[in-house]
Amino acid sequence: MSDMWTEDGQDPRTYDNPQGEKETYVEYLRNYRLTLGLKCDGLTPEQLATRSVPPSTMSLLGLVRHMAAVEHSWFQRVAQATGEDRLYRTEEDRDLDFNGSVGTRECVDDAFATWRREIAKAEEWLDSVPESDYGREVPIPGRDSEVVSIRDMVVHMIEEYARHCGHADLLRECIDGRTGQ
Repeated sequence: MSDMWTEDGQDPRTYDNPQGEKETYVEYLRNYRLTLGLKCDGLTPEQLATRSVPPSTMSLLGLVRHMAAVEHSWFQRVAQATGEDRLYRTEEDRDLDFNGSVGTRECVDDAFATWRREIAKAEEWLDSVPESDYGREVPIPGRDSEVVSIRDMVVHMIEEYARHCGHADLLRECIDGRTGQ
């Protein structure tokens, strides 16, 4: 069908009826990550940086940068307490992930490389966590005595991707009219 992103049998996402909590979360998270990537496929740097509706600075490129920062924040800064600075954020511009998204090859290459790197690090860490540890709580840096369970963190990531994939659907349709899976 002309409105589908991939031909039959070519969709990289899986729908395997996973067994167990961890397998279920991992499959949903992987599928949403892949969906965001599919929504960006085949666009030029200028198209990826196309803003939504003023005054918003949201763009597909901004969403990729934002999700790289979110992956980094939850899986590196919180889950592993690396102490690293936030990605795509400064004291002067808390929305640098969106505001700094410009339609250049360099910006696009950096965004996608960073996003893929953060996903790989998150997957490596998540693979090492046994399902029995999903109830374990970790402190949230900078928030006095606040904690989050690994389960809640992973479910939050699924929710974050689901919300932003909805944004990506609308952004892509505005760019070239493409809709579908």
